[in-house]
Amino acid sequence: MILFFQQILNGILIGSVYSLMALGLTLIYGILHIPNFAHGNKYMLGAFISLTLVAVFKVNYWLAILLSMVVLGLVGLAVERYIFRPLHDQPHINSFIAAIGLLLLLEGISFAIWGGEWQRFPSAYKQTLNLFGVTITLHRLLVIVATAVLIVLLQLFIKKTTWGWTIEALAQDREGAQLVGINVYWVSSMAFAIGTALAAAASSLIAPIYLVYPAMGSLPLIKAFVVIILGGMGSLPGAVFGGYLLGLIESLAGGYLSMFWADLLAFAVLVIVLTIKPTGLFGKGAEGNT
Repeated sequence: MILFFQQILNGILIGSVYSLMALGLTLIYGILHIPNFAHGNKYMLGAFISLTLVAVFKVNYWLAILLSMVVLGLVGLAVERYIFRPLHDQPHINSFIAAIGLLLLLEGISFAIWGGEWQRFPSAYKQTLNLFGVTITLHRLLVIVATAVLIVLLQLFIKKTTWGWTIEALAQDREGAQLVGINVYWVSSMAFAIGTALAAAASSLIAPIYLVYPAMGSLPLIKAFVVIILGGMGSLPGAVFGGYLLGLIESLAGGYLSMFWADLLAFAVLVIVLTIKPTGLFGKGAEGNT
């Protein structure tokens, strides 16, 4: 039972990263209706910015995360405004190509600034806790708590604020939102900025546990796509549920079987869910699900 609960905690930790990544992708997809292939590189960029702030400029860890989210949010604003907005009325293939180009650009920038070496992110929370026989480091526990706080804050923002309502309206009917006076371009930029900031938060939170390197966003990006398909394209609750579900499946399978079976079972669950419910667990077809 100790092993079981240990793997549950590990699954929640991994699921926290998947959920934040998937939430960012879902926000962007809900507005632009394109898969943002460069999201993983923004995840990587957020980790490097936080690492630089903490290791070089000796900035407080939590302040570094906040600054990284702000910087990546501004990057998201610029990307939406100058790359994806001009392509809005163009064939979707143009946006796909632009996203891949942006992916390569961000990867090249990271190599130029930080090099290709794997780097260790210093952690200020190395204490080990024992919760009813289950061992967990303080930093891992803080990642889980911080992720839960961010998810709650995002939900409150979407459901309780005027800006959040405009995001929901735009995700459900872009033309209708424009007809009632909503500035669709500003809302698109805001959603893109929030989604990009969530990627920075995810990478900055998990970076002290793993290593920071230019290709670190590739696997989380793939898993985030699995999550949003599993939970339902455009569904924020689906992104959260799917993220934690995938994390738990991988952790339990990895703990009791092997990491090979962890990935295999994760994709098997995806296939089974899509066979039973093609729109995903929380999907509602072509309508906006935010």
